[in-house]
Amino acid sequence: MSRTSVFRVLTNKLNKKKKFSKWVPHLLTDEQKESRVNFSRNFLRRFQTEQNDFLGRIITGDETWVYSWDPETERQSAEWRDFDEPRPEKVRRKQGALKVMHMIFFDMNGVILRWPVPIGTTINAQYYKKVLQDKLRPAIRKKRPGLLESGILFHHDNAPVHTARAVRDVLAGYKWELLEHPRYSPDLAPCDFHLFPKMKEHLRGQRFETEEDIIQATKVAIKNLDKCSYVTAFTDWLQRIEKCAKNGGCYVE
Repeated sequence: MSRTSVFRVLTNKLNKKKKFSKWVPHLLTDEQKESRVNFSRNFLRRFQTEQNDFLGRIITGDETWVYSWDPETERQSAEWRDFDEPRPEKVRRKQGALKVMHMIFFDMNGVILRWPVPIGTTINAQYYKKVLQDKLRPAIRKKRPGLLESGILFHHDNAPVHTARAVRDVLAGYKWELLEHPRYSPDLAPCDFHLFPKMKEHLRGQRFETEEDIIQATKVAIKNLDKCSYVTAFTDWLQRIEKCAKNGGCYVE
């Protein structure tokens, strides 16, 4: 049978369509999907009861590397050309060797803490705990004093550093309610699906020579983000959670 005949049978008689694979962070098990659904339903239940007061008390945070050079995306490097001109060509390069880890925490009103981790520092539970104690809590007291009184809902992913007993004890001591995060779920973490991509979009294509250059550029990139962007992060989060609850815990976009 010819390839044309095979194609005709698959498409016309069997009603098949060739679909390309979609990249996902992890192949979720049924148990992990169920955990994502439970998280989503609990989140939605709280929101339905407390509305914007619930979202307004959430502080979310995570860590990310910022490189001395990150290539532009294909979309960013697009150029206007005549119809008969070929596509522009660029050499694909790797990210710069120099990098600085940033810890960033934010709420609906903006960034509360941007902490560049000194190069060579080991980020373990003890270090993360000290950042919460010595950096984040004072920043909240200075920038969001009302949150300390109304009660903080604290969210981060379930990386081992975040879930360590020492960290949980600090959060419990501060009476910050921890919003549990399902495993392998960057699509449900505002830092991963919103803040970090938006921030790094401003940095792509720029070269930085020193650690301080990276730190200052990151500071400027965050400052240049629209204030509405933080509200958008939370409304998008809510929409993603609604989709996750409806689609059986599969990844959402």
